[in-house]
Amino acid sequence: MDFLSLKALHIIFVVCWFAGLFYIVRLFVYAAEAQGRPEGERSVLLPQFLLMQRRLWFGITWPAMVGTWVFGLLMVAQVPGYLEQGWFQVKLVLVLLLTFYHFACGRIHKRQQAALPVMGAQALRVWNEVATLFLVAVVFLVVCKTTLSAVHATLGLVVFAALLMSAILLYKRFRKK
Repeated sequence: MDFLSLKALHIIFVVCWFAGLFYIVRLFVYAAEAQGRPEGERSVLLPQFLLMQRRLWFGITWPAMVGTWVFGLLMVAQVPGYLEQGWFQVKLVLVLLLTFYHFACGRIHKRQQAALPVMGAQALRVWNEVATLFLVAVVFLVVCKTTLSAVHATLGLVVFAALLMSAILLYKRFRKK
């Protein structure tokens, strides 16, 4: 298979992987919130959210991660010089960390499926933003091919996220009063 076809497939699987990671954590939030609902609502909502989690996790998120790695490694096999480039080495580290994030989401999924306690809805909302940090850093690395661009973009996103979280917490306090 030619390099551009591998690259296209790699990008498609990356997009699907991130879509799966973003949505699975939202489903974790919804399931956590359903736990606190009255029994009538909980008995309807929770099984539905858990079913949606299973379908997303095993039907999209896992296959997309595997496809991302397979087509990425096939690209490296065709252009092994990537391994000598600093931006690519940083990208590999970030993708490894993203893979660990994926496995951590898998543990949360498994715990929710078994009705075991996990972090609360608010903590899960914060957890959902971790994938965004990886996405921003990797895209800036790949497009700009400099580590500094990825660092600046990620730091900017962290500052923005901190400001956004502060605003959410202030609004939450204001609403309770």
